[in-house]
Amino acid sequence: MMKNEKILLGIVLFILGFTGVLSILTMEISLPEEVMKLLLEKFSPKQIKLLILINPTIMLIGAVILGVFLHDKVSLDAPVIKNIIRYKKSPQISSILKYGIIGGVISGIILSLIGLIFYPILPQEFLELGEKLKPTLAARFLYGGFTEEIIIRFGLMTFIVWLISKIFRSTNSKIYWISILIVSVIFGLGHFPIVFQSLSNPSALLLSYVLIGNSIGGIIFGWLYWKKGLETAFIAHIFAHIILVLLEPLLKLA
Repeated sequence: MMKNEKILLGIVLFILGFTGVLSILTMEISLPEEVMKLLLEKFSPKQIKLLILINPTIMLIGAVILGVFLHDKVSLDAPVIKNIIRYKKSPQISSILKYGIIGGVISGIILSLIGLIFYPILPQEFLELGEKLKPTLAARFLYGGFTEEIIIRFGLMTFIVWLISKIFRSTNSKIYWISILIVSVIFGLGHFPIVFQSLSNPSALLLSYVLIGNSIGGIIFGWLYWKKGLETAFIAHIFAHIILVLLEPLLKLA
């Protein structure tokens, strides 16, 4: 890619990702009581909400920079956005839509089944925490669909593929699969702190549920990013949430 195209790609991805960051404002953010007391001494509730946007914004900027400079070195792509930047038609759109929708529906169904299996044996306080921290539809579609994919796939996965390819001096399929699995597990483990913060002694079963539930989708989205491009992962992540929202009432019957 030419330098100007890389800059434009970075700007477009930042705008998409920052739209997702702003969607956090539609949620009620729950912080530990001690932290909230300290913050309220210096800031208003509205200012605290804005402060919460700083961390994901920094991660987003870092991911965009990493992805823009490294993605084409390891044959990863964002074909639709690149074609828009180049004022070209994108012949892959129908394929991207098809794979994105199918991948999202499969992800949503698998995650719903995992929820259905685990729901009856999850501790009540964890279920109450889930209700308390439930994201709004805007946050699910915009933060999940765009921001998380840019940070996790375009940034982190691209970097890990590049790093492992440098170590082994290869970009064969094993490198991509290892990277997809590493990133998915990292994302799953990233949810552990809030569990430990909210529950005094979470069981191995609960931690397994959190890890599996937050890793499965990432494996599918990672494969789609590798094979079809970043936009396919966007679509799949959004459709996974659509399916989860539609099938959520089933969990209440479990």
